[in-house]
Amino acid sequence: MSDTANGTAGSGETPEQLRERRWVAWRGARRALWRPGFRSTVGELLTRLTDGAPDVYDLDLPVDMYGDGIVETLEERVARLLGKESAAFFPSGTMAQQVALRCWAGRTGNTTVAMHPLSHPEVHERHSLSTLGGLRTVHPTREPRMPSADEVHDLDEPFGALFLELPLREAGFVLPSWEELVAVTDAARGRDAVVHVDGARLWECATHFGRPLDEIAALADSVYVSFYKSLGGFGGAALAGPKTLVDEAKAWRHRYGGQILQQFPTALSALIGLEKELPRLPEYVAHARVVAAALREGFAGAGLPWARVHPEEPHTHQFQVWLPYGADALTLTAVLQAEETGVLLFPQVWNRGGPGLALTEVTVGAPGLEWTADDVRAAVTEFVARIPH
Repeated sequence: MSDTANGTAGSGETPEQLRERRWVAWRGARRALWRPGFRSTVGELLTRLTDGAPDVYDLDLPVDMYGDGIVETLEERVARLLGKESAAFFPSGTMAQQVALRCWAGRTGNTTVAMHPLSHPEVHERHSLSTLGGLRTVHPTREPRMPSADEVHDLDEPFGALFLELPLREAGFVLPSWEELVAVTDAARGRDAVVHVDGARLWECATHFGRPLDEIAALADSVYVSFYKSLGGFGGAALAGPKTLVDEAKAWRHRYGGQILQQFPTALSALIGLEKELPRLPEYVAHARVVAAALREGFAGAGLPWARVHPEEPHTHQFQVWLPYGADALTLTAVLQAEETGVLLFPQVWNRGGPGLALTEVTVGAPGLEWTADDVRAAVTEFVARIPH
């Protein structure tokens, strides 16, 4: 989703002024469900890094050069967590997945990738797969869910790789059941295709599937994971899979400009996230379900004519909220609530979801664990009271 507003619903401010006002309101709020690192100051992030670094790495070791040292340590840690033979660090997930799919196309001899049209490469990467990689995509389904085994089995043209985004963010951070996931990966292999998982948010999927990370990753031939979306890292990603694939991916990483001289701050922040945030994600997922139920109850109690929390029981610690108002009006309402009450219920912007409808994303992190269901319902009442009618 975009993190910019297109207007200000009668506030008289420019989009730039509203963005600044939102940032100030977010920074000043005393309560929030989530406080992402990318809204911190440089000083705050440096302090967090230096405080956490001694717990995860020997700081007397030499600094990394072109991917050795601490970067190799991070790669080995990810490979073990995912049960894969090897892993490669990348500066971005966009680069990691382009490289992975390009390598698989060379190995399968098929440049067609089957993926959902709401997948990240289709929505957010400016046609990178076709423009840079010479790949083309086909869509087994357009329904807002992962494709079924039958849809993959019955796809009317061959494909070399099946791309699965777990969870599918744009559809509401939704996941299939474990049985459905096993069936769809089996269907892909029945079509002589490999399976690549976009696991930018794979870390928080274990609760829904009731399986450890390595068992989930074992269903895929390769997996990409992010270090900042759930773990609070500064950035970066990793691609995990067979050693021969990862070695080839490292060569392409160099060609794509990803062979960076020193990456220790990003690698350190990723190791800190794996040590401190990864064990807490099941707790965030469990509490997101409490928050989602309280939001539904709060909107019903406020007498809104139509409101949706999707999924009703979140599959991860993130989900969508839909309301029957303009996106700009709701974004401004969230700012007003933070300014006037110090409560930051909806930190993300609201986006147009259809005529007279808007949606936003809700994330429950460590700060959200302090919220009771009563707190959420009270915040909803205060939010609704400020919506311009």
